[in-house]
Amino acid sequence: MANRDGKGGRGLGARLRYEFDKSMAAGPIALIGWLAVLSIILIVIAGAVITLLGITPEGSGPLDFGEAVWESLMRTLDAGTMGADAGWAFRWVMLLVTLGGIFVVATLIGVLSSGLEGKLDELRKGRSIVLEKDHTIILNWSASIFDIIAELTIANQSRRRPRIVIMADRDKVEMEDEIAQKVPNLRNTRIICRSGDPTDLGDLAITSPQTSRSIIVVSPEAEDPDSRVIKTVLALIHDPDRRAENYQIAAEIRDGKNAELAQVVGGDELQLVLADDLIARIVVHSSRQSGLSAVYSELLDFDGSEIYTIEQKAIEGSSFGDAMMAYDSSTLIGVTDAEGKVWLNPPMETAIRPGMKAILIAEDDSTIEVTASPLNVDHTAIALYRRQEQTAERTLLLGWNRRAPIIAFELSRYVAPGSMLTIAADTPELQADVSTLMISGSNLQVEYGIVDTSSRAALEGLDIPSYDHVLVLGYSDHMDPQATDTRTLVTLLHLRKIAESAGAHINVVSEMIDVRNRELAEVTRADDFVVSNKLVSLMLAQASENENIGAIFGDLLDEQGSEILMRKAEAYLELGQPMTFYTVTEACRRRGEVALGYVRKRPGMELDARKMGGVVVNPRKSETLTYEAGDKIIVLARE
Repeated sequence: MANRDGKGGRGLGARLRYEFDKSMAAGPIALIGWLAVLSIILIVIAGAVITLLGITPEGSGPLDFGEAVWESLMRTLDAGTMGADAGWAFRWVMLLVTLGGIFVVATLIGVLSSGLEGKLDELRKGRSIVLEKDHTIILNWSASIFDIIAELTIANQSRRRPRIVIMADRDKVEMEDEIAQKVPNLRNTRIICRSGDPTDLGDLAITSPQTSRSIIVVSPEAEDPDSRVIKTVLALIHDPDRRAENYQIAAEIRDGKNAELAQVVGGDELQLVLADDLIARIVVHSSRQSGLSAVYSELLDFDGSEIYTIEQKAIEGSSFGDAMMAYDSSTLIGVTDAEGKVWLNPPMETAIRPGMKAILIAEDDSTIEVTASPLNVDHTAIALYRRQEQTAERTLLLGWNRRAPIIAFELSRYVAPGSMLTIAADTPELQADVSTLMISGSNLQVEYGIVDTSSRAALEGLDIPSYDHVLVLGYSDHMDPQATDTRTLVTLLHLRKIAESAGAHINVVSEMIDVRNRELAEVTRADDFVVSNKLVSLMLAQASENENIGAIFGDLLDEQGSEILMRKAEAYLELGQPMTFYTVTEACRRRGEVALGYVRKRPGMELDARKMGGVVVNPRKSETLTYEAGDKIIVLARE
């Protein structure tokens, strides 16, 4: 019976045709190999014919097989060689060899040209494999990507040949041009862009994840972005060709309902950044404590002090409270146990055992060291404990988007009984959304009204100076980022005029979508600006560098965990006398709290290049300062 598999049973010619067709599909290297085989066959046949038939050039003796093969080879490579041949029999054989050589060389040139053109086209389209090691990969494209790149370039300054590889379903040249325009200072970092679908295993392989140091998956500008993020993580984790050791993946999820599925897919290799939850919680915390957004920004960006998780042998055997006093230029805020669980502001008597890592705030990991200088604590400057009673609050929420229900729920977890939330917005779904709001407990009552928040008359009708806090959200579910921020700016300007007319200070926290609009917003003199994309970008960048950052900020922003608070200095200290920050740290330690910094607003603060508004995080403990009425101490505490 004949073999019908296409590879045998049809003779040598059929087999050769099959192999040749396979080589044509395999690319230029395989074709060059076939051309080499054809050339060898042609040269050997010509050499054998000359030797067996005794064909010799006129005026020359007989040629052995080796000489005949050499003569054939020369004429295959160079057609001009046969010009000096003599004797018609020899000429005819060499003519055939030369014609075959011309065919082979011409084909070779065509193959090389086609292969080179294909490779250049591949490079232009961003489809070539990345040959980097220890690089950071960013998958998908969104407005957050520019802030992520800017932060990573700061973190990369101490590294040798740092690389960031970006893959998105966009044109490579367009991505490079947009990055060059919006992130002009890349420092020593090189950006490599590739076009492809991050959910496809073949495209993912182009970025060389097996040799990467960390991977960031941003929420793409597409329908159902969370599904694409989860599918991308799934492709990374379950790639059959993946590396044996764990990846360090940071992924952005917008809807908290998808977080559990994403965590199941990513396991312990994944840190989730819940974008809407993060922004909503910081909005709530900042609204209740003016200036707090500057503290979060300081801890999240790489310019200034940030959070490190590092092993510290020097403090092993000490209690947490004693270890706090062991650092001058760093601030110890917690520990991780041997299993990696994060403990922020643990009991002061907690023993630091081998296997634990210290969680510290420092300007750089190279500055972290236990100091040998004597502690300079003035015990007479520490005030008696004065408890601050919580009172009912009235909060006004202007504007509406998908983060508003989360903000309402978070606010209800913190306020005192009798508190009120008034919602004023003009979105078509407002009534339906308010009717389904989830509120924790019974401390917060909610009322709402359909109000044009860009109208001065409508805002004046709300009696805004009577509220303790005003939150301004953009209509980002219905407008593009620039239009959203423009309407937010109009609202903020009206609020400023209303405050000036009433001769009152209004505590305003505003959400801005685009960080570039923050400078415009500063003319409105709002207390805090919570820039949505910027915060998400900072969190993703930090999570790519610190595997514990997600758990740390989850604790900081959770009602049940330790949170950052800004309390009056007189609650801890005797005002008007110079003291070191060691004294402030000791005052906080006695109450089971960690001193993180202070707020001192003085003349000239408007010249602060980083626009921190007098907020200082992680000061040197040996620094001597005098605190006055109106100053605040930034602490990590459990309410």
